[in-house]
Amino acid sequence: MFALDAITDRLAALAEAWLELMRQGRCREAWQVSDEAQRVRQGLNCSGWPRHLQFIWNGESLAGKRVLIRCYHGLGDTIQFVRFVQDVREMARSVVLWVQPHLIPLLKEVPGIDVLLPLTDGAPPVDYDVDIELGELLHALRVDLLSMPPRVPYLHANPRPLRSGTRPAIGVVWKAGEWNASRSIPCELLAPFGELSGIDWWVLQRGPAVAEWRHAFGRLPEITDILQEARVLRGLDLVITVDTASTHLAGALGVPVWTLLPQRADWRWLQSGETTPWYPTMRLFRQSRAGVWEDVLARVRVELKRFLDERAVVDSRKA
Repeated sequence: MFALDAITDRLAALAEAWLELMRQGRCREAWQVSDEAQRVRQGLNCSGWPRHLQFIWNGESLAGKRVLIRCYHGLGDTIQFVRFVQDVREMARSVVLWVQPHLIPLLKEVPGIDVLLPLTDGAPPVDYDVDIELGELLHALRVDLLSMPPRVPYLHANPRPLRSGTRPAIGVVWKAGEWNASRSIPCELLAPFGELSGIDWWVLQRGPAVAEWRHAFGRLPEITDILQEARVLRGLDLVITVDTASTHLAGALGVPVWTLLPQRADWRWLQSGETTPWYPTMRLFRQSRAGVWEDVLARVRVELKRFLDERAVVDSRKA
């Protein structure tokens, strides 16, 4: 028992060290920490752990192998990391992606996938030589966030036209998953956006949180599956969203997107800056004080006015 406790404590410390290094963009050092974590957990049985916490890959090479890639985390993680499947396929014999069924229609054209299978409980229904969780591809490929090839867009969908005349169509998402409330914005704080004229607002929020929208502006598009959502995003001029799957989908499609982040954002957004190596069409708006969104939204309103002014200049030149 004491030995197991020591191992789990050591792994927790290494995980925290990894997170801090990744936030700072010190990826080479982060992968050294991951190598150490892999050595520490050798022989540790994690099969009874929650699936998204299980260790899958044992560090072996993917070259020339039949590789099974498991998607055990959230939809946003899958959308973000599926770009690396192409790199795996360039070295592997074949690649099977075992993925959330909801995403299959969207991922059919992603380069590098030989077989696309719906994720289920139990054992994967396919033969393979080595398996790895999708998020572990960053470790296996020694990804450096500061020198990633853009390769965007890597997801595609035909746009659904939403613009009314010359008025820009802008979508908004204010609530992320329940597991991290710090990412969500109280819906009532979005009321001042309705004071901006010349915008067609679209409410992209999904699930029960849609009922929170009681503002006098904004329309709700019909979205019943991931492909419809992708088409709606492609039909917008801009998406304004908190850190949720929608921000990754917009970024992967190459749609202009403003992502609103809590003060201590997830490691993938690094610890500072308005741009991100993940998505060239994305701009980041960060809290200056934890839990305070008013200053973030005030900056967004200023930038929206500039956005509208720039569009007006462009439109006048076309006239």
